[in-house]
Amino acid sequence: MTTTATTTTGARLALRGAVLGHPGAPVLGGVDLDVEPGEVLTVVGPSGCGKSTLLRTLAGLIPALDGAVTLDGEPITGPGGERALVFQEDALLPWRTVRANVELPLAVRGVPRAERRAVATAWLERVGLPAQARSHPHRISGGQRQRVQLARALAGGPRAVLMDEPFGALDARTRSTMQRLLIDVLNGTGATVVFVTHDVDEAILLGDRVALLATGRVLPVPRPRDPGAATDPATRALRRAVLASLST
Repeated sequence: MTTTATTTTGARLALRGAVLGHPGAPVLGGVDLDVEPGEVLTVVGPSGCGKSTLLRTLAGLIPALDGAVTLDGEPITGPGGERALVFQEDALLPWRTVRANVELPLAVRGVPRAERRAVATAWLERVGLPAQARSHPHRISGGQRQRVQLARALAGGPRAVLMDEPFGALDARTRSTMQRLLIDVLNGTGATVVFVTHDVDEAILLGDRVALLATGRVLPVPRPRDPGAATDPATRALRRAVLASLST
């Protein structure tokens, strides 16, 4: 039986000379970027710079206008089950229970009902929502809905998780809780994560590296991954560099 303990091999994502956007309206040009298997790459940039476009291109929702966008060296030509996309809006199906929402990617793949229920139940335990399994989305809070969305994204065992400012609409306390939860639940999955955010501190807390979309630089993040490390000189220097990139 599939379990949440199963570790996947993270996907290697790459862009080479990529021009991204819609026909007649490119928003990013000449993008060269590597995302290593199993790493968390956070992406920061000013509003309108193309962060969400980058994510949707990696998801296969928007084709590149030029250049190459690949997964493990193969062109990305459309959506695939090896990639999961997590939005700021929870995008849960209101007519399905919380557990049925988490089961959805497994149901689409034809996983037997008993197996997908066991996987969904295990993931709801992991995100702290076992008591809400039979509730419908309108009966739970915004933070809880984001927990369900995270559980749904990971229940299918994706090799890459693409996250578009998923905590942006949450209050500060709930956002902090979700950040710690994300770190905890990703531990051991092996999945590659690309996490778009406008929050500099969130980018530094969650990322192994931070991609500065406005300048094309990718910077390593000092460790440990802990809010208390914010006062470390290396972390403070990184924060200054990220903030400077937002004003270019």
